Amino acid sequence: MKIYGLRSKIGLSATLLTTSVFTAGPLADAPAHAQQVQSPVISIFENVTLSPDFSPDPTTVRGISGGPLTASNIAGRAETATGPCAGFVDEQPDHTIQLTEFFSYLSIQVESPEDTTLVVRGPGGSWCNDDYQSNNPGIAGQWLSGSYQVWVGSYNRGSYHPYVIRITGNQ
Repeated sequence: MKIYGLRSKIGLSATLLTTSVFTAGPLADAPAHAQQVQSPVISIFENVTLSPDFSPDPTTVRGISGGPLTASNIAGRAETATGPCAGFVDEQPDHTIQLTEFFSYLSIQVESPEDTTLVVRGPGGSWCNDDYQSNNPGIAGQWLSGSYQVWVGSYNRGSYHPYVIRITGNQ
């Protein structure tokens, strides 16, 4: 796993650590009956390689939005055909998506509890989006084969928010 964008994300780890949760057994007040349950490790800032008819569909990746640079600086423009290049991102991409072939349809949508933005740079140029669905950005359509760098930004400078990107080939 490549660790991108962590330098400005206030010392966050590339992998969220396993946490311990204690659950009570039949005798809730008896510590001897308490057992430790490990929650799963959640990886963030992962990269993916996709071919048409990929599985699972949707594929998801996670991260933390935000950074010190303007999205327009990364995209090289203030607006694209898919939307404005708003918000603040890291210098390095949060994810790389490698498409092995042409996709007649592919959708990348960010889900976050806070307002986020999206910059995608790859074959044919740069694309941005701010509000695809409510405060969540996304880009959908035809995609050439090749390597795409993906940044998820925070609308406000100094804000960092967890997100999930859902990538689907289904319309």
